[in-house]
Amino acid sequence: MPVTVSSTQRGGLAQKHGVEVGDKIISINGNEINDILDYRFYETDRRLHILLEKSDGVRCEITVRKGQYDSLGVECGTYLMDRQRSCRNKCVFCFIDQLPKGMRKSLYFKDDDDRLSFLFGNYITLTNIDEREIERIIKMRISPVNISVHTTNPELRVRMMKNPHAGEALRFIKMLADGGISLNCQIVLCPEWNDGAELDRTLRDLTALCPAVQSVAVVPVGLTRHREGLEKLRMFTAEECGYVIDQIEQFGDMCVEQFGSRIVYPSDEFYLNAGREIRGDEFYEDYAQLENGVGMVSLLTSEFLSAVEDEQGDDVHYSASIACGTSIAPILKKNLDPAQKKWHNANWKVYPIVNHFFGEKITVSGLITGHDLIDQLRGKALGDRLLISSTMLDSSGTVFLDDLTLEDVQKALDVQVNVVSSDGYELLDALLGK
Repeated sequence: MPVTVSSTQRGGLAQKHGVEVGDKIISINGNEINDILDYRFYETDRRLHILLEKSDGVRCEITVRKGQYDSLGVECGTYLMDRQRSCRNKCVFCFIDQLPKGMRKSLYFKDDDDRLSFLFGNYITLTNIDEREIERIIKMRISPVNISVHTTNPELRVRMMKNPHAGEALRFIKMLADGGISLNCQIVLCPEWNDGAELDRTLRDLTALCPAVQSVAVVPVGLTRHREGLEKLRMFTAEECGYVIDQIEQFGDMCVEQFGSRIVYPSDEFYLNAGREIRGDEFYEDYAQLENGVGMVSLLTSEFLSAVEDEQGDDVHYSASIACGTSIAPILKKNLDPAQKKWHNANWKVYPIVNHFFGEKITVSGLITGHDLIDQLRGKALGDRLLISSTMLDSSGTVFLDDLTLEDVQKALDVQVNVVSSDGYELLDALLGK
């Protein structure tokens, strides 16, 4: 379907050529425009023959001459210029299925849209598209594509994703690789499902597609206490996390020898749950899988210690507290030691927050709610400001998962709350009140 113009940029190319709100963009240079990918790809030509359908149904063609990367200056209702595609799977490990009832509606929407992979780096399962869409991705050179693989065993993928087409969709991975598209892959690992020999198989199959496959992140399944009526799953034990680390690192060592890059990484959660030291900077190369929690702790530590070394110490009294997940808390406390020595008058505290909302097995900072912050920090010595991770809040940076706002928490705890991204330099600045 053609896209409908919802607004035009004042003085922009579209407006200058008579494009109006309500016009439908039928085609550009003879190519149908159905969504944001079509529009962005064909808009880059320097000479555009645009077929429009006016609000009265009359069609006309305009010609626009422009710089290659100049924008036409139109908006079309949604950022996709089309409806967002929802997930057709019912994965046994799906986190959204483990959310309690009564939360805001948007949290229950499962997206599985290749256009969001292009725009925002979202991961897709490939069960929601067909060969025509794969060919379009290859034609438009949309790269990299981020894929939730989980397993390359077709029968097991069908069982894990509860989608009869999940196995056959695996062929799209090779089609994309053969088409020269770079791929980042994700595996959610579940004990006694896709681990052990099945993980070996998946890693062999994916690394066989290098260099198209640029990185593979393996993350442990996350289980909340809200799993009524869902498949029986369990968490990895500390000992099992150690086995998984060894298995993946062995594959990574082979990749370094064969391809000059590690390619395959366990997420930080495996190291933290196994009680092992997080690997250093060199191990993670260009940190290709930070969004999957791969190397995030290492990068944060490296940046923070560098910031401490670079910053001039003084005798000013600083007072602040950090609220975080129980898994990262020991790391942050350890990182604060050299800073505390340099700013010996500072009073900094780390408060690990137990996740009562989702369950104590959830230990990451990004899933801490406003209620848990208030319940566990009320009456505590928080200093001049409380620092929290930006991952606790929605895209607006103001609302927690339980719909409490930043302002609600500030009022309840009677303290200024500063939101800090996963950046070591920013963390030290926040501790120093900058």
